[in-house]
Amino acid sequence: MPDERKGLPQERTAPPREEAALPLVVAITGATGVIYGVEMLRVLKALGQPTHLILSEAAGMNLAIETEYTLEDVRALADVVYPNKDVGAAVASGSFRTRGMIVAPCTVKTLSAIANSFTYNLVVRAADVTLKERRPLVLMVRETPLHKGHLELMARAADCGAVILPPMPAFYHRPASIMDLVHQSIGKALDHVGVEHRLFRRWTGEDRGAARAAPGALRVAND
Repeated sequence: MPDERKGLPQERTAPPREEAALPLVVAITGATGVIYGVEMLRVLKALGQPTHLILSEAAGMNLAIETEYTLEDVRALADVVYPNKDVGAAVASGSFRTRGMIVAPCTVKTLSAIANSFTYNLVVRAADVTLKERRPLVLMVRETPLHKGHLELMARAADCGAVILPPMPAFYHRPASIMDLVHQSIGKALDHVGVEHRLFRRWTGEDRGAARAAPGALRVAND
């Protein structure tokens, strides 16, 4: 397994006991950017947040193309792992309680299926369950440029209650590495499911000196 990257939180911030006990569902689909899902799992493991993982078939292919991780490496980061074809899994039922679901990254195909309640695999079924139970669903849609059909699918999913959160990098925290950018997007997603973290320096509107800090300050803030 590759060496651990810098920037992960060094201390755990415990959420309320009952909420912390509920697993977060993480799905990784076949869009480019599988590192978002992998780093999401690494961060959640460091924070002590239980995770249930669904890996699409195409996600496994992208792991080999884009990272040094193997499927076994990624599966080991989650508490429970389901095959994407297992539509009888625990997360396929609304009676199984979770704190929400994040799809990172989310393909347009997956977005389309979720927007149309076409539950042909476990990723989409679990997302549909998350919506019907009024739990937070975050879709880190990874595609560009976007045509009108893509935008209409996003609007339809948002109307159903999903949060559309493309991994768009921000620069106000002066990122010093690609992983700083990845962590900022992950942090934004975690905000929407109520997981506390210290993955990036938040803007306060007052500390203008910090905003002009030299590159690399983010790592200090996360230590």
